[in-house]
Amino acid sequence: MCINKNCLNLTGPFTMDNWLKICLVVVFAVATTGNEEASPAKLLFSKQILNKYIVEGMDIVIKYSLFNVGGTAALDVQVADNTFGPQDFDVVGGQLKVTIDRIPPGSNATHVVVIRPSKFGYFNFTAAEVTYLPSEDAAEALVGLSSEPGQGAIVPFKEYDRKFSPHLLDWLSFAVMSMPSLVLPFALWYSSKTKYEAILTQKKDK
Repeated sequence: MCINKNCLNLTGPFTMDNWLKICLVVVFAVATTGNEEASPAKLLFSKQILNKYIVEGMDIVIKYSLFNVGGTAALDVQVADNTFGPQDFDVVGGQLKVTIDRIPPGSNATHVVVIRPSKFGYFNFTAAEVTYLPSEDAAEALVGLSSEPGQGAIVPFKEYDRKFSPHLLDWLSFAVMSMPSLVLPFALWYSSKTKYEAILTQKKDK
């Protein structure tokens, strides 16, 4: 029963048609949304050198960062950096090849490696490589490259030590070598002072 005269008669044919159309649109939208597949995984890969100075024989910290901007998890993620040969670098921490089982969508993963250069000179820090499966049903792995830090100079240790070392041994050697030139004049002054005071004391006693 309609109390308000301006209310609509929902039993009319025109209104029922509208409701049927609305219902069909809603059902179609829900079905379409349900059939939508999430976008495959896509990894952004960066390679960074965290040191301010790169010095021969001193540790270099390399950071690898992976971020999944896709809609599904990246699986069997394998990171490999073949740019640091054993003839030029020693690995002192971490691994240059690592496997990450899964990186969920919207998540990131990091890996750190510590290397030590055995030579000085210019070195081109090129990209690392990553392979991963973009979805669970993917038959083929995707291959990507990281950002490149670029060319950098590996400073000789002697040059770095000369500029930045506190030189404690050098200062100690300088102090030892300076001792004779300081102690001898002081000893002569103290000897003459003692003799002069002794003479004054004898005169006062008389």
